Amino acid sequence: MEKVKIYVFLFDGFSDWEIAYLTPEIKRNELADLIFFSKDDKPIKSMGGLTVVPDEALKNIKPDNIDLLVLPGGTHWEKGLNNEIEPLTRKVADLDKPIAAICAATTFLGQLGLLNETMHTSNDLNYLKAIAPNYAGEVHYQASLSVSDKKLITANGIAPIEFTREVLKMMGLYNEEELNKWYQLYKHGIWEE
Repeated sequence: MEKVKIYVFLFDGFSDWEIAYLTPEIKRNELADLIFFSKDDKPIKSMGGLTVVPDEALKNIKPDNIDLLVLPGGTHWEKGLNNEIEPLTRKVADLDKPIAAICAATTFLGQLGLLNETMHTSNDLNYLKAIAPNYAGEVHYQASLSVSDKKLITANGIAPIEFTREVLKMMGLYNEEELNKWYQLYKHGIWEE
């Protein structure tokens, strides 16, 4: 069985904690490959000060190879500084492949119009509308920690555990029982044998 390929876009100032539960679960899962990429393949610094060397540069990423595109948050989205990812994001969406965005990255999807016809969340509806003037999906907004609808996963910036759960579920990396045990452990500190 071929592994699913999960691509995570990194940039200077990305919110490292928002993918801190997700990336280890993908990395250790035998069903998935995790690929970190950035605008170029030069080292970048996370918001928390971690220096990360991406696996690939954006120019080398082929949308057909992506099974899931992950967009972590960070203030670059609010400042419009990650626009180089727009063509790839649109192509992934056009190919009807999943995209997962958390925190400020949800504003990018809103700006691109990708939230207009699907249920979604963000840090707050007014925040989303203020940062993404082209956003027109207010009727589909859910005041939830994380929302999965169609091929999109969106999450509030304070919901990295819920975000991870939705990704693991959508990509079929855990069965329902495993996923529930994982969630109970990381969300509530309950260990079940």
